[in-house]
Amino acid sequence: MRTRPATNPHETPMTKKLKIAFQGEPGANSHIAIVEAYPDAEPLPCATFEDALSAIASGEADLGMIPIENSVAGRVADIHHLLPASGLYIIGEWFLPIHAQLMAVPGAKLADIKTVESHVHALGQSRRIIRKLGLKPIVAADTAGSARDIAERGDKTVAAIASRLAAKIYGLDILAEDIEDEDHNTTRFIVLARDAKWAPSGSGPIVTTFLFRVRNVPAALYKALGGFATNGVNMTKLESYMIEGNFFATQFYADVEGHPEDRSLVFAFEELAFYSKEMKILGVYPAHPFRATFEEAAA
Repeated sequence: MRTRPATNPHETPMTKKLKIAFQGEPGANSHIAIVEAYPDAEPLPCATFEDALSAIASGEADLGMIPIENSVAGRVADIHHLLPASGLYIIGEWFLPIHAQLMAVPGAKLADIKTVESHVHALGQSRRIIRKLGLKPIVAADTAGSARDIAERGDKTVAAIASRLAAKIYGLDILAEDIEDEDHNTTRFIVLARDAKWAPSGSGPIVTTFLFRVRNVPAALYKALGGFATNGVNMTKLESYMIEGNFFATQFYADVEGHPEDRSLVFAFEELAFYSKEMKILGVYPAHPFRATFEEAAA
């Protein structure tokens, strides 16, 4: 799905070019998501997720394009731990179908390749061709970084798995196209900003993302979530994780369909608050059109 975000509160014809932070090297999937969602923006590569979030918080970047989950690999655990303390807010989302390319230095042939380097997820999502070609997989920090590394080394026996954009940036030849094992491989990104900017109520399908911790009473989670069921609110995501290594302190991250001003969500949040010791809304933003496509396919 190539539709741009339904709203972009930062972009007007007279404003300066947006600077959008992402984790990884130029040519990473996050870079591609920025190019698709905000084609006039300036991508800002950052070495780590912490660096990307810091760039947004400090004002070095206007926004951030950060992966939060993948249909094959699951959640990006680092973000679930870093986001609550970042002080940042979600103002949008973007879904990117992931297509992996096997690439090598110019002049290399498939028969020359002995090893392949990439991010652990990219290697895991391309097992069939790795096994078919009898290659030795080597884990690298990220996909685009592995492309840059093999381009600098110039070794014709080493390949990388990365994007078409990475192959173009680093001058590599694509030896095998779209080698991912699953054609549904898709990454969901969230767009982060320093300030909360809620999408207007009634402006179309809305996603509300929030964090909460339940009180230490029997069946607290069951009771806290009961309000969403009884009020007909669809919860599309619920993740749990420990806080500061404490086995008995669990925080939850959730996405629901709807706006906090909707009557059904008002009642659901009231019940949630009664059984929770803390709750914070991280974002109220337009649902990406990919969601509707997925619902139709799943029906």
